Amino acid sequence: LPIVSITLTAGTGSEVNCWGVISNLETKEKIGFGNPVLTPVLAVVDPELMRTVPAKYTAYQGFDALFHNTEVMMSNGVNILSETIALSAIGSIAKYLPRAVKDGNDLEAREHVAYGSTMAGITMQLTSTTAQHSMEHAMSAYHHNLPHGAGLIMISVEFARYFIERHACDGQFVKMARVMGIPDADKPEDFITALLQLQKGCGVDGLRMSDYGIKKEECMTLAVNARETMGGLFLANPCPMSDEECASIFEKAYR
Repeated sequence: LPIVSITLTAGTGSEVNCWGVISNLETKEKIGFGNPVLTPVLAVVDPELMRTVPAKYTAYQGFDALFHNTEVMMSNGVNILSETIALSAIGSIAKYLPRAVKDGNDLEAREHVAYGSTMAGITMQLTSTTAQHSMEHAMSAYHHNLPHGAGLIMISVEFARYFIERHACDGQFVKMARVMGIPDADKPEDFITALLQLQKGCGVDGLRMSDYGIKKEECMTLAVNARETMGGLFLANPCPMSDEECASIFEKAYR
């Protein structure tokens, strides 16, 4: 039968593509899967249906949508179409997510965040995301109470810093910083400044791994799990990343 999807959140954008996630609690695996037959023939994206999403989950979901698009921008497979859509989505989320978090009944804000999320579902089809998603899947595979978006927020700054220090995609970071509220951005570090400002504006700048039971000594275990379960996304990184370097990102992000 044809699939019709109705999304009640603004996060993954899966209402317009064939992708989903399956978790095996016993084996500590959280793996993305997809099949063309799962692509909906119709998607209903109505901000009216998102009014009651609590503030913190509005933030977590909004950042998930943001990172789908920022990862596309960082990916070594980014192209003229995926970049154009991703930048539009990033700009909308950066501008309107703080408003949606502050007031769930702000339909204009909800609409723009929903737009950014749905576009994330499209950019994922055009260009792969990166290992940032693999790494978070490992975190929430071992700690099931960790919301996916929250885990992405926790590692996002250090994940970006890893590629900034290696000058892997400097121009992409500058482009993102400009649509995130720093119009005169001229260096990749401006992206981190914009990202931190957005986190603070949404009240998620104080998230800590330790609050969800993650221990620092798990960092290498998480790095290995990320590659073993979602290794394909590592291939989309703008430069290679070893398990040791992946574990180091976890360690630097740890609080």
